[in-house]
Amino acid sequence: MTVNLVRGLLLASVATATPAIAAPIAAGPVQATTRTASAAPRGVAHPALWPSAKSPGLIDPRAERRISDIMARMTVREKIGQMIQGDIGSIKPEDLRAYPLGSILAGGSSAPIGAKDRSPAADWIATSRAFNAVAMTARPDHVTIPLMFGVDAVHGNNNVVGATIFPHNSALGAAHDPALIRRIGTATAEETAAAGIDWAFGPTLAVPQDDRWGRTYEGYSEDPAVVRSYAGAMIEGLQGKPGTGTIQNGHVAASAKHFLGDGGTIGGLDQGDADVPEKTLIDIHSAGYPPAIDAGALTIMASFSSWQGQKMHGNKSLLTDVLKSRMGFDGFIVGDWNGHGQIPGCTNDDCPATFNAGLDMAMAPDSWKGLFDTTLAAAQNGKIAMARIDDAVRRILRVKLRMGLFDAARPYESKTGAIGSPDHRALAREAVAETLVLLKNQGVLPIKASANILVAGDAADDIGRQAGGWTLSWQGDGNTNADFPNAQSIYAGIAATMKAGGGTATLSADGSFTKKPDAAIVVFGEQPYAEMRGDLRTLEFQPGDKQALALLKKLKAAGIPVVSVFLSGRPLWVNPELNASDAFVGAWFPGTEGGGIADVLIGTPDGKPRKDFTGRLSYSWPKTAGQFVLNQGQPNYDPLFALGYGLSYAKGGSVPKLGEVSGVDSSLANTSLFYSRGKVPPPFALTADPGIAQAAVDGPQTQEGALSLSWPKARAGTVKIAGPTLDLSRETNADLLLQVTYRVTQPATAPVTLALGTGGRGVDVTSLFKTAGTDWKTVRITLKCFRSHGADMTKVAAPFAMTTTGPLGIALADLRIATDPAGSVCPD
Repeated sequence: MTVNLVRGLLLASVATATPAIAAPIAAGPVQATTRTASAAPRGVAHPALWPSAKSPGLIDPRAERRISDIMARMTVREKIGQMIQGDIGSIKPEDLRAYPLGSILAGGSSAPIGAKDRSPAADWIATSRAFNAVAMTARPDHVTIPLMFGVDAVHGNNNVVGATIFPHNSALGAAHDPALIRRIGTATAEETAAAGIDWAFGPTLAVPQDDRWGRTYEGYSEDPAVVRSYAGAMIEGLQGKPGTGTIQNGHVAASAKHFLGDGGTIGGLDQGDADVPEKTLIDIHSAGYPPAIDAGALTIMASFSSWQGQKMHGNKSLLTDVLKSRMGFDGFIVGDWNGHGQIPGCTNDDCPATFNAGLDMAMAPDSWKGLFDTTLAAAQNGKIAMARIDDAVRRILRVKLRMGLFDAARPYESKTGAIGSPDHRALAREAVAETLVLLKNQGVLPIKASANILVAGDAADDIGRQAGGWTLSWQGDGNTNADFPNAQSIYAGIAATMKAGGGTATLSADGSFTKKPDAAIVVFGEQPYAEMRGDLRTLEFQPGDKQALALLKKLKAAGIPVVSVFLSGRPLWVNPELNASDAFVGAWFPGTEGGGIADVLIGTPDGKPRKDFTGRLSYSWPKTAGQFVLNQGQPNYDPLFALGYGLSYAKGGSVPKLGEVSGVDSSLANTSLFYSRGKVPPPFALTADPGIAQAAVDGPQTQEGALSLSWPKARAGTVKIAGPTLDLSRETNADLLLQVTYRVTQPATAPVTLALGTGGRGVDVTSLFKTAGTDWKTVRITLKCFRSHGADMTKVAAPFAMTTTGPLGIALADLRIATDPAGSVCPD
């Protein structure tokens, strides 16, 4: 982030005079996260200050004797294998013959063997069996030990087509219902086991303190009391009561994450630093871990983040002295995606320090082979003590035995109807209704089921939008309704409810109508996202592109009562949208069961409620877009809606007209959209060398939504989109792409180069512009492609610079950083 950008954010105004609206229910205090002076070494914990806990009965004498027998027969090579986990996108079953790894995972966008990235359970079962078949094949110098197969089943078994997708955690926090969480955990475990998977990387026990953080929706609340109350419940749901759950009875291993302090990342940047006092780390950020351990959590995942500058994957005082010793954790600690490689002195392929710090299994998705070789060498030359290796392997085998993995029976893999069962979908629908938070209601809700209503908004009939990130793909993008068999969009749920009550519901995304409706329900909100790309620089919703607001105002101007259903992973500044709405519902990312929204919004035919709003905010709602860190208990706590706020039909309330000064420069929020709908959004601007003609033309979807660019013959020229200097190194390492939607109006006859970043020779993209046509094309060029051509991705002032000597004619419709890897290329 540049100095000017930081200065712009720090000068965020709080000029609006809108009073805070008090919470109708009390909520527990949260301690401030300001640092206090201390003489203690930074990033080193003092175990005696921490709460104690204990893994219940995980160390069983009979099991330990069996583990000792297994380990006595293992070579050092096989022991090291147990400590390494590879991703199915980078490892094949046959690789396990030479590299006897102990675990595999499927990352957010990794596909089953020989299948597409959105696949049903059968493909996942086949993949699991293929890897385990090799692991369990007898051969010389090999002890047959079953693999653990882990996935991010974070709101249902969200990798699998047809699975029930529950609301994200920020929504579930609003329910304030640990019993609901336990039931969701049980259903998630059953659907995960039924897909041949035995390990869920959840629950997330972060306590997010800065809502700009892109993983805020993975946390149940800013209030550690809510997280504490949910932690044990979700562990028991996934694993069963301590000592009772196995893969044979539909339970899976849980992984409490991310230890520790990920929710305290400064500036809302993912994989950042929680620069807070140890007391804050204990009181706020560790709140969920003692109850999770007491409930029998079998694995805990280390965080990417740092505490006081010390990377968590290498922090022995926290991983070993606090977690394993003081908190009595007897399971194993797993790393996050190449997180070990971020420790100073380490690389993805070489890191004895992480194991010496207490990590038991390194998640090395694409670096597993190199890490295996270097870790074996470190064991042989004494850089990692054999006692430390034996401790790690013992912990891993302990979990595998407890989960029943040594028993080959897998009854849930053949259990018909477990995935997406009617009972699970009914539970998800119940959860949606229970998590809705009514922020405003000026008498329009509930809507009579006998009425004639309009359902509008770009997210009204889009299940992918309502499901959010970590759904069938890492960022949750690229999904269509066809990817969710038996699911229900919000519109479909409303339409079915209205029909049953004698009324009608008409879908019109843009809000157009022929017959004036009695009311309009407008569904809009954030696009799906996951970590990194979800990080924000302000909390303003749709800065610089107020399409949803324009739709609300259009309907209000037509004299139609307007109900807003807002989809988001976190509270955002939406004062203008609140003012333009007669009712406003915070619906979060509700998942696949859109009918749960209709259950609360739509009443009986005569207008009486069928179900009341019971959701209450588990995150404070900002009064300005600059209230980044807004948590109850902090000095000058002044939200728009306080922690615990939520109206109901039984107990209503009014909302005065709100101030519409955001308090920040909205253009600072844009770091990934460079051209869209006929314009270059701030803070970027387009320049073209003399002689290059520009003209507005119709785009693929909107009138004059594209830009025609024409290079003259035999004259070198560059078209550039430039703005503030961006650091895209994280995006590059995470395999993100530059996505260009265009069509060729005059074919290239000379070389065409596309540059991004500082320096380098650019990428030769001539092949993309050889053939003219009327069809729009979309190309995704990996950011790594630009880096491999010499670009400095830490200093990107111009995310688009196209040069040729002409002639060349193109029409540009869209230009942005994207995450969907489908069809990605490096042309040169």
